[in-house]
Amino acid sequence: MVSVFDLEKLSGLLKDFYEITKIRITVFDSERNELVSYPEKRPPVCALIRSCSEGRAACSDCDRKACESAARHKSLRLYRCHAGLTEAVLPLFSRNVLIGYLLFGHVMEYSDSETGAEAVISSCRDLPVPPEKLHAACLERPLMTRAYVNSAMRILQAVSYYVILEKLADIRSEALAARLTNYIETNLSGHLTADSICSELGIGRSQLYKISAGLYGRGIADQIRAMRIEQAKRLLRENPEQSIAQIASACGFSDYNYFITVFNRETGTTPGRFRKGQR
Repeated sequence: MVSVFDLEKLSGLLKDFYEITKIRITVFDSERNELVSYPEKRPPVCALIRSCSEGRAACSDCDRKACESAARHKSLRLYRCHAGLTEAVLPLFSRNVLIGYLLFGHVMEYSDSETGAEAVISSCRDLPVPPEKLHAACLERPLMTRAYVNSAMRILQAVSYYVILEKLADIRSEALAARLTNYIETNLSGHLTADSICSELGIGRSQLYKISAGLYGRGIADQIRAMRIEQAKRLLRENPEQSIAQIASACGFSDYNYFITVFNRETGTTPGRFRKGQR
């Protein structure tokens, strides 16, 4: 995803959130890369869990699933992470395009510290982390009630509105358009699919359809077809030695008869007549 973030202003905003809630907050881009956090350092309990490769992988997978769920439902999601801590993630959308996430976490939401420590140690029992160190780190974390967490979630939503309103995070439409168009043009002769485009741009299918409608005024399949016909017209003009079947293949049409049908529908004439008219 081609997005732009004002990291300096975002950092100040995250600091304000932390000063109010005492909960660490992070901004991710649409591909879940961590951009800025406040405080920068994770609390000891999470740093300990992430000190091993297994812990880092579990945290990454947990973040991925939470972000994907929040983006799919376009709403804030509150959940217990794989380690038993409470976290919340909120997707950021600009002009209906996913550009990133706000996430707060590392919250000990238990009735007492000992209960919380036992829950975290049990959740992390398969990780090569010394239980006694994990226990001590858990006891350092302040306890928070569900009412307190709910208040923090409302503040998080207010932060997201401010981020979008003040354009602290936004999408570079012109850069995204260039990337999308360039990718299609480069791969016109191949098997272009919505999934391959989504993978290249780091977006979902529904987002791709919305972007295509905004940029081209049509669906992505219609746009690809139109670009293939434009390329076919150019090849028919510039390469008289190539057969129509070769040109069809070069433009991504594996079915010759389908190419004739689409070309006729789009231009009002057949490829053969078009070529003769150009001569």
